[in-house]
Amino acid sequence: MNVRHFLFGTAFGFILVRAGATDPRMIVDMFLLRDLHIMGLIAVAIAVAALGLQFAAALGLRTADGTLLRVDRTAPVRPGLVVGSALFGLGWALTGACPGTALAQIGEGRWMGLFTVLGCVGGAALHRRYGDRIRTRLAPRRA
Repeated sequence: MNVRHFLFGTAFGFILVRAGATDPRMIVDMFLLRDLHIMGLIAVAIAVAALGLQFAAALGLRTADGTLLRVDRTAPVRPGLVVGSALFGLGWALTGACPGTALAQIGEGRWMGLFTVLGCVGGAALHRRYGDRIRTRLAPRRA
């Protein structure tokens, strides 16, 4: 990790905290549709990322591994993506944190975020071990 990554991560965490995205009550209120503040924050983040990626691809920038950046407009929806998205949403609703906000929670002293991070690491380890088997089972059968 270099200094720029550390500074960017710190600034991102600060913004998450200031926006209220690390408060589990705000997350619960979002999922119950009582307060759409966080949903609006997510929508703005998606829009900024989409525009930024389009702009970076138009400039011909490269990814970290040196390949030309391109935006695939027709990414297929695969069964694994649907299952993974459902698990992500369930974990987010149960813990009140996603991976990014969990790290910010730890940074602000909310130690419950540690359990979310441990769950993410555990899930990644399980995927590494069993991901190919799961992908094979979810693959569409050909007649």
